[in-house]
Amino acid sequence: MRPPVRPVVPAPGQESVWDYPRPPRVEATTDRIRIRFGGETIVDTTDAVRVLETSHPPVYYLPRSAFPGGSLVPAPGSSFCEFKGAAKYLTVLAGSAQAESAGWYYPNPSPGYELLADRVAVYPSAMDSCEVAGEIVTPQDGDFYGGWITSKVVGPFKGEAGTSGW
Repeated sequence: MRPPVRPVVPAPGQESVWDYPRPPRVEATTDRIRIRFGGETIVDTTDAVRVLETSHPPVYYLPRSAFPGGSLVPAPGSSFCEFKGAAKYLTVLAGSAQAESAGWYYPNPSPGYELLADRVAVYPSAMDSCEVAGEIVTPQDGDFYGGWITSKVVGPFKGEAGTSGW
């Protein structure tokens, strides 16, 4: 028998991912988001949305237009989210660096997720660094997830060892 999940109690100013909803919620944020890759800053924007889902750190979606021209190219593969719809993958390029299938987007997001249209998410583990409001994020564990962990969110987080049954 699996032990029960014991959510961390958030301190003032923090959020527990266990208070996030399922199905997930999409919300706009004006936090400054910066992504560095290939020794370059490839995104610096305050126009972002984040997806909040039970047990997951937020995933940030940024306007495709915030990325330099030519830095996002189609990659093989696709996936399907029961809530957001069909996703396609992107390879991220900067300088001489290339991160295969490190980004994804929803060409036609499902109803309720229209805010994701024309936006791209990236795996922070594949970038040099990702920042939210000046804080460098810790990538969510696991090969499938793309959550951005900051000091403002507490878990435990899906993706860590022993969480596949959550």
